[in-house]
Amino acid sequence: MSPNPRRRETLIALGLAAGPVVALGFTRFAYALLLPAMRGDLDWTYAQAGGLNTANAAGYVIGAGTAVLWARRLGDRAAFAGALAVSALALLLTATTADYPVLSLLRFVGGLATAVSFVLGSALAARVATGGGQRRAALLVALYMTGVGIGVVLSGLLVPAALAVAGDAGWRAGWLLLGVVAVLAVGPALLAVRRIPAAAAPTGAGLPRADLARLAPTFAWYVLFGAGYVSYMTFVIALLRDQGLGIPGIATFFVVLGLASAVATLAVWGRVVGRLPGGRAPALVSALVLVGVLPVLLLPAGLPAALLSAAIFGSSFMAGPTAATVLARRALPAGGWTAGIALLTVAFSVGQAVGPLISGALSDSGGVAVGLWLSVALLAAAGLVALRQRDTVPAEAPEPVAALRR
Repeated sequence: MSPNPRRRETLIALGLAAGPVVALGFTRFAYALLLPAMRGDLDWTYAQAGGLNTANAAGYVIGAGTAVLWARRLGDRAAFAGALAVSALALLLTATTADYPVLSLLRFVGGLATAVSFVLGSALAARVATGGGQRRAALLVALYMTGVGIGVVLSGLLVPAALAVAGDAGWRAGWLLLGVVAVLAVGPALLAVRRIPAAAAPTGAGLPRADLARLAPTFAWYVLFGAGYVSYMTFVIALLRDQGLGIPGIATFFVVLGLASAVATLAVWGRVVGRLPGGRAPALVSALVLVGVLPVLLLPAGLPAALLSAAIFGSSFMAGPTAATVLARRALPAGGWTAGIALLTVAFSVGQAVGPLISGALSDSGGVAVGLWLSVALLAAAGLVALRQRDTVPAEAPEPVAALRR
């Protein structure tokens, strides 16, 4: 142990954050930037474009559902690193083909691998805290989640640069750039994961059904929240392009969204989520994400409305996974954290699989804005459901937290 354990914990959480840079920032969210170019170059419908994200989300469902099995088989640290490497490879291969079934398969594999890395990375981040109680643990989880915002910022810089050079045909170069950076991100993640003590393999006995049952409102909230927020993330760039926003404006939008996510997740949500009881944190997150969708739907089209939406949405959407992680940590005994987080991520990814498909179909019939109103409805429902969550008590106290955290 170093003389400054808090500094050591911070550095480990930052290294682990390379995981969500790739898992969500690149594999999940960068598709919104590339979707309009791929749709234009490959002559897709919105339903086809949404279907590609649904393939990714379907893989995510399976990956989240099998994350504990991979952790048992390989160890959580090795499984996290291996899944991250597969994610990087899937990004690179996506640049090599225009065949829709092959692209769907690559998106599926990428979704599966990123879910495994995200779930296990979350569990590893949950294990970093060696003292300081729930609030310290929530702060370290939030630090891990800032990787998503960093990934979004990098996507907002790399992808528009590729499209500016080659137009819609530049989508291949965009995926290639993301893949190269993803390969580089594996390094710091490996360094961080080696500094986390090995944990006992998760067992079914460590996951009391009664505790999971008390988290039922959180599971329902996470399905609705996943469907609502990802519908916006999938199609908002298509809407902005339809409204006349050019590549520089779209790049600015994505960078602002990513910066707002990274800053707010670390500076605000790590503290807020640790303090709010019951389902108040996820309800608040849902309400703010909903407000973030509205500017591009209600205000005059242009960069000001886009940036307002990016700032509000970006500052709140990744607080959802932070809140889910903290609620699992509160409700479940330490031995059940990985399994509980995995099950919550399955619920989240089910919503993410369904949302883009329905939103894409609505967009084909009535325009992209119609599809985005689905986000508003789903997020409103999510907030109401979250309020039904009450504080829960784990079957065994997880403090002190010397060896735990996602």
